[in-house]
Amino acid sequence: MKILHHPRIVNLIEVIDDPDSDHFYMVLEYVEGGGIFRESGPPGGIGQATAQLYFRDTVEGLVYLHKKNVVHGDIKPENLLVTSEGRIKIGDFSISQMFESGNDLMQRSPGTPVFTAPECCTGSQYHGKIADIWALGVTLYCMVFGCYPFIDDTLQDLYDKILHKELSLPDLSNHRLAHLLERLLCKDPKMRISLEEVARHPWFLEDLGHKPV
Repeated sequence: MKILHHPRIVNLIEVIDDPDSDHFYMVLEYVEGGGIFRESGPPGGIGQATAQLYFRDTVEGLVYLHKKNVVHGDIKPENLLVTSEGRIKIGDFSISQMFESGNDLMQRSPGTPVFTAPECCTGSQYHGKIADIWALGVTLYCMVFGCYPFIDDTLQDLYDKILHKELSLPDLSNHRLAHLLERLLCKDPKMRISLEEVARHPWFLEDLGHKPV
């Protein structure tokens, strides 16, 4: 994390070794507002204009991380911290991984189950960067609707829904946003939208009128 420095991520200021133990302490940049929200968010979401602003900032930070060959592994609203200016910084790199030569193949369990991509539910190898994009899609879904796209009481039933249940977009009149969510939450990782495509998507570029503080 020392090599990472960007306005859209929580930056590492210092690492302090404790000479009396095997522990070390990371001093991180302070972000005033905390996470966007916990769990699935307020009923009805936070509004498309605010969601778009937060989403754009998150994409900017994630593009930077992926260019540095870092897979975050736990993108979710709780880990997207809001500054006093109303901008987003990606935080919590506790399970992030850095790869050499752009080889982001992984097989470990990802971060939070409801944000887990379908390809991570089978125990097979998967590309961490593409799984991050699925979690980005779940995050946008939560910001817009205030609920998870897939949820169940047990981990196995949840994974079964993530793998097989069709995506539902309740009462969404913005067809551009619907199309983006469908591309982000495409179950086939080979067909899932890339971050470069996200940055060119009509909803991403649409002016919804929200301005940061």
